Amino acid sequence: MHLSRHHLFATRHYALVLLCLSVLLFVCAAFTIGDDGGFAGARREILLRRVGHELLLQSGDSTSRVLPVATVSDQEYEIRFENELTFRPDLLVNTTRRVLAKDPQGSDYVVNVMRCGSDSVVYGFAVSQDKKDDIVSCIGRVQPRACYVVRIRFRTAGMDLAKQGLLLGSLSLLAFGGLFISRSVKRRKALSKNPPENTFTLGSLSFDAKNRTLTGPDTTIDLTATETRVLQIFASSPNETIARSRLQKEIWEDEGVIVGRSLDMFISKLRKKLESDPNIKIVVVRGKGYRLETGAGM
Repeated sequence: MHLSRHHLFATRHYALVLLCLSVLLFVCAAFTIGDDGGFAGARREILLRRVGHELLLQSGDSTSRVLPVATVSDQEYEIRFENELTFRPDLLVNTTRRVLAKDPQGSDYVVNVMRCGSDSVVYGFAVSQDKKDDIVSCIGRVQPRACYVVRIRFRTAGMDLAKQGLLLGSLSLLAFGGLFISRSVKRRKALSKNPPENTFTLGSLSFDAKNRTLTGPDTTIDLTATETRVLQIFASSPNETIARSRLQKEIWEDEGVIVGRSLDMFISKLRKKLESDPNIKIVVVRGKGYRLETGAGM
């Protein structure tokens, strides 16, 4: 019984640790969403510069520069050029698709080409992960040479699959830990409503485990705490063989020390205190353990 309470406490302790770890994982994942030290953003800017480079080559310009990529707003970038250029819409679409396919978070985006210093769109198209949602038109018209900027806006990627998996895993552990603790609380309430039996009738003797007394017709004998624990195990399973190892484990293991001779000593003391009823005996079952014989069912 003592071991059961200890086991319940340990189980609830581990469940609480699991719950805390789940919350910690959840918080860490939440704070790291989109935070990769700027690596993804730097890689995307290189890809965008690659798009600009290929547009210059297609325009017949192999010497002028692609200017630094500008960040217009969150998930929106602008490719600028040193000199004027011309472009073919079909080549722009194909080049952008091919280069940005290397961006793991760049499957959905809108491209608008505008003249420098103007917000009017000269040409635009949209690419989606689902090809049927692509919007591409007017690809046969070559645009005149002029100063252009290419503005690309990506769909907000949210969290990547790995972080989604981490969050989902954390939430699952969180739910499991909550369920486990909830069941432990219900079990504890059930035990409080139906407390373990503390009073046993052993022949003509009455054993009160709570008050640690053994009462007969003419006398009341006080028991020590350890004697009470030993007798309570026997009284809970009368006329059944109790393994010696079980007695040692349930009585002394929590104290960190198991002494074989201690059990024999307490068994001997209990025998003397049970002598007032000759029908109550603690007998040795050779090679197995001990049995409390009460006369009933023998």
